[in-house]
Amino acid sequence: MKKQRRDFIKKTLAVTFGLALCDSVSGLTLNGNLLKDEISKIVNKKLIIKEIAHDGEIDIETANKLLERIADFQLIDILNWPSYSYKPDVKFKIAYCQDQIFLKYYVSEENVLAQVARINGDVCKDSCVEFFISTRKDDSFYNFEFNCIGIPHVEYGKVGKRALLDPEIIKKIKTKSTLGNQPFDERKGGHQWELMIIIPKACFVFDKDLVLKGLNAKANFYKCGDNTSSPHYLTWNPVNTEHPDYHQPAFFGEISFK
Repeated sequence: MKKQRRDFIKKTLAVTFGLALCDSVSGLTLNGNLLKDEISKIVNKKLIIKEIAHDGEIDIETANKLLERIADFQLIDILNWPSYSYKPDVKFKIAYCQDQIFLKYYVSEENVLAQVARINGDVCKDSCVEFFISTRKDDSFYNFEFNCIGIPHVEYGKVGKRALLDPEIIKKIKTKSTLGNQPFDERKGGHQWELMIIIPKACFVFDKDLVLKGLNAKANFYKCGDNTSSPHYLTWNPVNTEHPDYHQPAFFGEISFK
């Protein structure tokens, strides 16, 4: 187990910083009780989420234009599991405005699939992007999952004890995909698509007093496609599990709404 954890740190640092590593890097000791804390210092990314100033109602087209102007690209490019080596090109932008989160994914992949058309269906089996966020310190978290036509799946809870959100609440989320909103069987031959998302405060039903401005939270961003011809599992922040598992708040990065 210790060797596996050492190898994980080496791999993560090599991917992130392009370093050739030995068992000690910049004073890092890869043994003993300090290992867990040292891992978190190294692999936990930090992301500052900018505020967009805008008065009044905002539609998804306007939100898209504002987000494009203010936010920087972030990459979802970490392959944590060697058995799944296919790596589509995936990035995202994120910002917030009033009590809404603006999130946009940009994907280039060989095959796209969108068979799920029902809210809270198994969208992870399609070409899917995901945003997991923990607003508290008790390891409970929301998982927002979307297939490539914008169909959402949202849950809340802790690992092993999760519940689906009410579809009527989830309908408050706005999405717009360049692939449209109708389901389709797998399309091959290389495809590029974008998905714009607005997540309102109302979806954080277990955080009634949530204020985005000044919030420090933990999160991870993902890309997957379980039932595509090339199954894949990419992450923004590294995940150290034996098999693909996104429901791991211990491996969330840090995000701050400024």
